[in-house]
Amino acid sequence: MDLRVVSYDHPDAVKLIAEVQQEYVVRYGDEDVTPVDPAEFAPPLGLFVVGYLDKVPVVCGGWRAHDSDDPQFQDGDAEIKRMYVVNSARGRGLAKRMLSELEHTARAAGRRRMVLETGTKQPEAMSLYSANGYERIPNFGAYKDHPLSRCYAKSIAD
Repeated sequence: MDLRVVSYDHPDAVKLIAEVQQEYVVRYGDEDVTPVDPAEFAPPLGLFVVGYLDKVPVVCGGWRAHDSDDPQFQDGDAEIKRMYVVNSARGRGLAKRMLSELEHTARAAGRRRMVLETGTKQPEAMSLYSANGYERIPNFGAYKDHPLSRCYAKSIAD
């Protein structure tokens, strides 16, 4: 897989983000309403990555920096957003590889903890994060009080 850092509004990122939003509609009845500013995914505030197989975009994910100026976060947090693998490429370990890349790039940018929000109707996501050292934390963000929301964190400090 070829991993490339792209802008959040790069055409391949936009295509995959639209697909993940449609996945949320199928599973939850609506798109993710978490506020997202594309500038949050540009260095040094964050990063967005698209993975390609045979030059076709098949996986994406990004992180955006947070610090304790927002009481829901700690200094050095990096929030994962828009992790997604297209249906035809699932089951090949691409999500794990993307997760590893996001952790690596966040650590290199000085971030110390990865955080994320997912939901109970995404059991494969919850399994991925748990299997890779993520632990449940109190819910945060737009879905803080939503009963289907699940938030996770993992230290990436050296």
